[in-house]
Parts: sequence; structure tokens; C-alpha cells
Amino acid sequence: MARKLATWALYLSGAIGAPAHETGSLDRERRQDLLPSNLSVDLDYAIYKGTHNSTTGLNVWKGIRYAAAPIGSLRWASPQTPTKNRTTQFATTFGPNCPQAYPAVPNAPRIPGDEDCLILNVYAPKTTSRKLPVLVWIHGGGYGFGDGTQDLSTIINANDQGFIGVSIQYRLGAFGFLSSSEVKSKGTPNAGILDMAFALEWVQKHIAKFGGDNAKVTISGESAGAGGVMLLGIARGGSLGSRWYRGGIAASPYLPAQYNYDAAVPTTHYYDFSSRVGCGSSGNVLECLRGKDSATLQQANQNVTASATYGSWAFLPVTDGSFITSRPSTALAAKAVNGEAILVGNNVNEGALFVPPIISTLDGLKAWLQQEFPTFTDADVQSVLNTYPSTDEPVDPTSPKFATNGLSGATAINVSQAATGQQQRGNNILAEATFICPSYWLNTAYTFKTSTYHYQYSVPFASHTDDISAYFGPSTPNQSAAFSQAFRQIWGNFIKNQSAAVEIDRVLKAWPKWDGGNDAKMANLNETGGVPYETVTQFGVTVTQFADPGLKNDFKVVDAYDWEGGRGKRCEFWKSMADKVSI
Repeated sequence: MARKLATWALYLSGAIGAPAHETGSLDRERRQDLLPSNLSVDLDYAIYKGTHNSTTGLNVWKGIRYAAAPIGSLRWASPQTPTKNRTTQFATTFGPNCPQAYPAVPNAPRIPGDEDCLILNVYAPKTTSRKLPVLVWIHGGGYGFGDGTQDLSTIINANDQGFIGVSIQYRLGAFGFLSSSEVKSKGTPNAGILDMAFALEWVQKHIAKFGGDNAKVTISGESAGAGGVMLLGIARGGSLGSRWYRGGIAASPYLPAQYNYDAAVPTTHYYDFSSRVGCGSSGNVLECLRGKDSATLQQANQNVTASATYGSWAFLPVTDGSFITSRPSTALAAKAVNGEAILVGNNVNEGALFVPPIISTLDGLKAWLQQEFPTFTDADVQSVLNTYPSTDEPVDPTSPKFATNGLSGATAINVSQAATGQQQRGNNILAEATFICPSYWLNTAYTFKTSTYHYQYSVPFASHTDDISAYFGPSTPNQSAAFSQAFRQIWGNFIKNQSAAVEIDRVLKAWPKWDGGNDAKMANLNETGGVPYETVTQFGVTVTQFADPGLKNDFKVVDAYDWEGGRGKRCEFWKSMADKVSI
């Protein structure tokens, strides 16, 4: 279990560094340096001095405070500008991670954190003759886990140092997503989402001092980070336009149930949290919570989260009625979105990490569905089973396991490299309901905008988060140098030009925009060939992957609606169930 939890930490935080050998080609063009030679940047409220990394060729500022420490009266309040401090501070080390907790998995240990954690990091080319586009990275982790230490050097250098990178942290778990009527009246729900927005305001105000163009900002994220991209996209009912960013990249956008701020579920978690720290289980408790020491609050955050559904977190974004004014499914269907362009991706096996690996019978699958979707009636459960039909009854969990091709034959409903039978059925239900169908809806919401593109990451095993190493590095053995370079340039071209199509491959060069209909097209990003080897997944199952020599890129434009035996039709089912599941 300790090994599995360590893997959760690595993958869900998005904190994967970039080694020197994967920095890509550097732009050697002679340029005028727009940055001060001593790397000191005056932010008005503070002065930060960065450092030059001679290996990557980038200037880096780590641990920049973008908001005041959210402690005491600032707990569960909107983020505030930091107190002025004109003493030069050395921005050479990452700031502390925010208080957080592992998801609800057995025997999860406590992760210490520091509430004074609203910091960001900047990666910029040493010299530039013009202001560069900007990539802002929002880490994943179920809104309860992770940090902003992702190294952005590799993807910047893979794109000839053609943009600047910014990684941010935001309040997590109970510290960022506590919600109830009292929180609404005396503080703010969705404090973590407001932190993201405040960081984007910081970028608008200050990024030019690092050589960035605040009119060409792309926000990005994976999992909950991509969920943050989605929520920022529908913020204020889509009335913000391009105030904070022009484009978004959402990899595996996470859409758990999103209740109203005063609904029974978030209110129950609120009073469970308060009772665990001695502030009572009803009535007015927020001021009491604000007076508690951080260690006590962090322990309660972990304990409440541990009681959540397997693989999930207790404290999540809500519909707060002011910043997030509706559920995502409603806003996306109305195309009430901010920004001008979107690039969205999903992985093949998104769900297995979040489904208990103990489902072997139909009754077991039904019981899990009732837990995962607590408002479902027996008829609703049967509707899900009808939408995800099993090829055989009873299903044999010992049947051969293999990767489907998406186009013909067996589908992901019934088989993957990790599971068959009712277990795989559950894995794919969770994958499509929570990650993949929301990714389709997000694309469709931008069909009236400048551009909208979709891809699927299919390199076996293609589990949730496996794609991060391909675009940020270091690549895993099953991600060839050619594949990773192509993936990085897909992101890079979108950041620079709002187009995912790239010249590196004839298929990618002709990549069509998403049209939102029954003929919607996506790019399937895969590889063929290579030497097989076995590896253990994040959830402890051994699968076969393939490494060089012999790997070749296998990119195709495919029908997203008919993919995997009619995924588009299944996504229509989940849209019809949106009210029931509060998405």
C-alpha cells in the first residue's frame, strides 16, 4: 500500500520533473534581453530575484507569493493581495505545498502542509525580442491533493522557447472547498477556484515583467486541474470573455458531482469537519474554525476525506451562485463559456484508478453503482447497465486482457489490459461519466469560438495521468522521443497559435476541429511496434507496455462519436442523467 500511495503522490500531483536530456532544441537566434540582467523583478508589493538554469537555458523564479497567507480571518475568504515587503527575496526554491490529503484509499498516511502556500513559479527564456505567449499550469489531484512543482522547462524547450510557463498552487480540500450556508454568508465557497482566478489576475498584471504577453495566455491542467480549466471557462456565466486567458488545455477534465453550496452533501461534510475539531455539529461554527490551529484542521480534513467514496475526496467545487453560477453540464450545453479556444484530451483507461478493484459479479457492480451514484433508483442502475451492455452473462473475469483498437471488435466496456468482466464494466462507466463525456461536452461548448480540438492518448496502458510525462517529461519507456516531441508540439502550437494541428506529421497537419455533432473527429495518439515489457499500474495491476527499439508514431483522425462501440451515444445518456448525478 505504501508503494501505491507513493504512486498516487507522483501521478496525481502532476509533480514530474524534466531531466536535462529531454530539454529539446533551443532557439539560438540572437535576441534583445527584456529582463533585468540581475533577474530581479519588481512586483510592486515585493521584489523577487530569480536564477538562470544553465542546463535548460531558462530563467526561473520559484516560490513567488501571489496572495496573502489564508490564515485566521482569511481562512475561507477570497484571496487577498499580499502585504507589501520591499526587501528583495530570492526566488530559488519552491514554496510549501498546501494542506491536503490522499483520496479515500485504505491506510492513507497524513501529508503535512502549510496554509501559507498561495505561490506560483515562472519559467522564462533568458532573452527575447518580443513578448511571448504564456502557459499557466493548474495541477490535478481531485481538488484535495497535489502541488505546483511541475517543471515546465521541457515543453518550453521542445517548442524553441516560444512561450513562458507559470505553475500555480491553490487551496485544497476543506481549506479550499468547505461549503455551507454559513460559509457563503461569512466567507466564500470555492476558495480554491477563486485562488486560481486570483493567480490569473496576477499573470495579467505582472507577466510582462518576465517577458510575457498577457493577451496570449493559455490556461491548462490535468484531472482536477483540467476541471479547474472547465470551471474557469464557465465562471460568471461565461461573461468574462478573454479577461484572463484566450485559450484552455484540459487533459482528462474531472467532473464529480457538483452540488449547490448549501445542499445536504456539502453541508454534512461541513459539520462533520467542524465537529472533529471541537466546533460543534450544527449552527454557526465558522469563526470557531478560523481560530483553530492548522494541525488540528489538517487532521480533520484527512479524516473526513477518508470517509468518502473509494478513490475520491470529500470537499469539492460547488455551485456557489456568484462565481460558479450553474453546473458544468448546463453551462456547457448553453455554450456559456469564457476564452476563445480549447484543446481537450482524454486517456483510454481513465476510470480504473478510482474504482475499487473488487467487482467480480453483477450484484457487486450494482452495489458499487449505488454507492457511486447515491441518488440512483434501481431503474436508474438498470439504465446504466443497458447503456453499457455486457457481451456475455455471466462475464468471466479470467478472460484474456488486451487493449482495444477503438474502431472494431471488443470495446472498452468489456475489456482492457487490466480487467475484463464486471470490473472493466465499472471502470469504463466511471471513466466516461466522470472524465471522458465531460471532455466531449467541453469541446462542443467552444464550437462557436475560434477553435476546438480533441485528442485521445492511447499509448498502452494509457491510464489516468499517464499522459503527463509525455508532454512535460521525463518520458516513460513506452513514450518514444518522437511521440513525446509530437505531443509537446501539439500543446506548443496551441499555446502559440490556438491551433493543435502541427507540421510534424501529415495526420496532425490535417487535424480537423471538433464539430460537436455525430461526426465529431478527434486525433488518436498512439504508437505501434516496440519491445514488450511488464509494468505495474498505479492501482497494482500488471500490464504489458512497449519500449524502443521499434516504436513508431501511429496517429489517426477518428470518429469520436462511434469510438469504442458508440461512446457518443453513451455520453448522450449521461447528459440525460445530469440532474440525477449533479454534474
